[in-house]
Amino acid sequence: MTTLQILAAGSLRGVWPELMAAFTAKSGITAETQFGPAGLLRQRIEQGEVCDFFASANLEHPATLRQKGLANETGRFTANSLCLTAIRDVVTESDNWLSLLLRDDLRLATSTPLCDPSGDYTWQMFGNIEQRHQGWGEQLKRKARTLVGGPSSLPVPAGELAARWLIDEGHAELFIGYASYQPRLMLHPQLQVFTIPEPYNVPAEYGWAMLSSAAQPLAAYLDSATAQQILQQHGFVSSLKP
Repeated sequence: MTTLQILAAGSLRGVWPELMAAFTAKSGITAETQFGPAGLLRQRIEQGEVCDFFASANLEHPATLRQKGLANETGRFTANSLCLTAIRDVVTESDNWLSLLLRDDLRLATSTPLCDPSGDYTWQMFGNIEQRHQGWGEQLKRKARTLVGGPSSLPVPAGELAARWLIDEGHAELFIGYASYQPRLMLHPQLQVFTIPEPYNVPAEYGWAMLSSAAQPLAAYLDSATAQQILQQHGFVSSLKP
């Protein structure tokens, strides 16, 4: 039986086992997956790590691998966006997502740009804020503490949500992360989750890179109605055309 070696973005950790179980049941192909910040995973592939399939939280990393001749094909398979998580005790009646970000008394944690696409998307969001409120976006870039997603970041315990763990451990009062975590975060009464509206939010496009032909069935499967339904159930956005 073929066993695919997969590297996948950490934000897929919650949905990937269910996706792979359904894929194996359909195809008979098994998979071993390692998770991490997509930028760091791409570097591992560039440095020679054996990998059949790479699932990234952006389209740029798969495209880079293809440009370097390391990937045979690339594609898009789902999408995400950003949300703000706050410790509920600090939220006043007059607060909204933007006022919380700008409050001087609250510490803001994010993922690490360049290493983790979540950090890149967050910096793009700061740029969107800057376009509409001069000085505010630059202020947030200076304020943000890049605590996760980097090579020397704090190790988030297995099974923990970064937002919940960082806030509960007292590292920050606010965290910007993926909206796909929102349903799980809302189960914790000490947290309050805020949707970040357009035109400030940033669409997070997820892509894959196929590094060996053995992964062709998996690439096709991710486009199937079954896979897209599983992704939607875990808070991701379907890539199926209406």
